Formats: sequence, C-alpha cells, structure tokens
Amino acid sequence: KQVEAMKRVLESLNLNIVEMVDENATLDGGDVLFTGREFFVGLSRRTNQRGAEILADTFKDYAVSTVPVHDSLHLKGFCSMAGPNLIAIGSSEAAQKALKTMQQMSDHRYDKLTVPDDAAANCIYLNIPSKGHVLLHRAPEEYPESAKVFEKLKDHMLIPIANTELEKVDGSLTCCSVLINKASEL
Repeated sequence: KQVEAMKRVLESLNLNIVEMVDENATLDGGDVLFTGREFFVGLSRRTNQRGAEILADTFKDYAVSTVPVHDSLHLKGFCSMAGPNLIAIGSSEAAQKALKTMQQMSDHRYDKLTVPDDAAANCIYLNIPSKGHVLLHRAPEEYPESAKVFEKLKDHMLIPIANTELEKVDGSLTCCSVLINKASEL
C-alpha cells in the first residue's frame, strides 16, 4: 500500500519513476546517500549489491560506490549530508570505518562534521532559496553533545527536531522525509 500511494504521488508530480523488477535486488532509501556529486550505497540487511547495481544503471551520470554497513540498520543510521560538501558522521568505530571507505572510493574530498552520537548524524539538509542553508537535526534534549556540534554551523539555519518516539522503532529523520527538487506551482 505504501509503495502504491507513493507511486501515485510521484506520478501526480510528473516525476520519472524507475521500478526495480529484479526479485533478487533490495535497495532501501536509508542506505542511499546522495552527495550531489555521487551516490554511496550501504550494503546492509536491507540493501544488497544487486540493488546498488540497479541504482548505478539508473543514474549513469553519477558514480555509485558501495559501503559495507556493520552495527547499524542503514548507512544513514550514522551519516548524512549536512551541507553541499559536508558529511555529518557519527563517532562510533563502524561510522568512522564507513567514512574511511567512502573517502577511499571518492575522487572528491568532503568536509566532515563528526558528532558524538551516531543517530544524531542523521540530519536533513535543505537549500531553500529564501532561507539559504537549512539543517534539521536532532533536538538538544535528545542528543545534547551532538546538538552543540551542529550549533557551530553558523551559516546554517538550524531547526532541532525531536524524534524520540520514532527512534524506538528505528525511525530517523530521513526515514520520515521524501525530498523532491521541484519548483512549487502554488
């Protein structure tokens, strides 16, 4: 039901839809990190090599690199984009190992923002024409030390979001979001 509902919404926006029809392929959005230059795909319990290959076939203009995910449900369980060239990354050994893999696989050098809590590294960056750099991040009452790190981003409009209840069922900020780059027709 969720897939069909999302498909109808995307069709109503006249967006191009690509469906994975290979029964052996799995690809979860929580394992797909698009940097604006390239894709990193976490190989996890929910995403496999075949799913990454289909993503690469779909987006031929972008490099697609796979990153093994250990000790986390998804790649975005410990990293996400916090700006146009800025990767927010958790401090755990698994997160740092994945970052090292991403750095080795990329020709581009990204800035990094290391936060003490892996879950807090899951944030949502938006570039809104009237507002500039906007970052939705976990609230200080949930992850106070990580929030202090985000507060150092002086060129961002910071919006803390409480997510404690969804986190209980492995939901993170990016799990609750579908970002569509399309001009509003309102």
